[in-house]
Amino acid sequence: MAIRGSATGRRNAPMSAAEGALPTPPVSLESTAIMPRRRKFGLAINRRPAVAEEEPSITDAPVTSAVQRRRRRTAMWVSTALLIGTAVPVALFVRPTPSTRPEQSIPYVGLYDRSFPLSYAGATAFTRATGVKPNILLYYSSWNEPFQERFAATAAEHGELPLVQINPYDVSLAAIASGQYDSYLSGYAEAVRSYGHPVVLSFGHEMNGHWYPWAYTHTSPGVFVAAWRHIVTLFRELGARNVTWLWTVNIIVTSGNIPSPGPWWPGSSYVTWVGIDGYYYSPSLTFASLFGPTITALRELTGDPILIAETAAAPTAGQSAKIADLFQGVRLYGLLGFVWFSAGDYRISSPGAIATFHREAEAYLRPAS
Repeated sequence: MAIRGSATGRRNAPMSAAEGALPTPPVSLESTAIMPRRRKFGLAINRRPAVAEEEPSITDAPVTSAVQRRRRRTAMWVSTALLIGTAVPVALFVRPTPSTRPEQSIPYVGLYDRSFPLSYAGATAFTRATGVKPNILLYYSSWNEPFQERFAATAAEHGELPLVQINPYDVSLAAIASGQYDSYLSGYAEAVRSYGHPVVLSFGHEMNGHWYPWAYTHTSPGVFVAAWRHIVTLFRELGARNVTWLWTVNIIVTSGNIPSPGPWWPGSSYVTWVGIDGYYYSPSLTFASLFGPTITALRELTGDPILIAETAAAPTAGQSAKIADLFQGVRLYGLLGFVWFSAGDYRISSPGAIATFHREAEAYLRPAS
């Protein structure tokens, strides 16, 4: 059984700065011992695992048919999913509205899978395993790579919102800001505009970390801001108004040389949503200790909606408990939702973790009565 919940009446609307301070996190990450930078699969403690950076060159993804606009609706469909002998009886899914911008009242449960955007198979497998149908699909795009419209069309056909993290490897951000790459960006913007459905775009994510060439200690915040503003301005001038601009930061870890992202803030007129990346790598971490300090810092900059843009929990951290904590934290802090990084050790595979993810998603995506 799978229930497609209503997109209206969400109970955890984003909190504005005027509504008061966010919950004070009981534990600081600075008081937690930091694990070595590298583990299996090249995982880094407070950044996205490097596994996704090793993807093959992108080609057009297969697509079953053209995207069709649909009215938002509530529907029920019946399915049976079996994994390790355990039936998964219910899955919830909320379909984004078919306007040119995604609706902020929808609770988002997103997915990254290594098959994206070459194939849609990872989304199908995730739903079969967990009984939960994601409504955001994330993929990473290299510089000079075109917009993967066929994958986006397939995602939209299944009621999912494509989220693209554009990684500016092997390119000067100063050159981007000065217009030297406007030909590439114009072609990208025109493809997105022609696509015509909502798209979430992010550029140079985790810029307050120190592991990317566009980020802290490698490129100045001022140059990053200039490049970001130039890209957004160009897209708008070319009529690509179906873009939600996601400014994505890493969680703050002062003792790990990951500072507050304030210097990289391009201004509210250039940002639609704010994203935060952070991972449960230790059993001692909670949502408040992992994300709370960064949410508090962001609320000093903006009241824009916040999405946990990359997260997951390894089995060694107590994956089942952390999944429950993640859903509860997103509700408590009034966030848009989260994107689960389903790769390597972070895949949800144990019966206990699957059951927890299914149960928590059912409660989270259920329409308010």
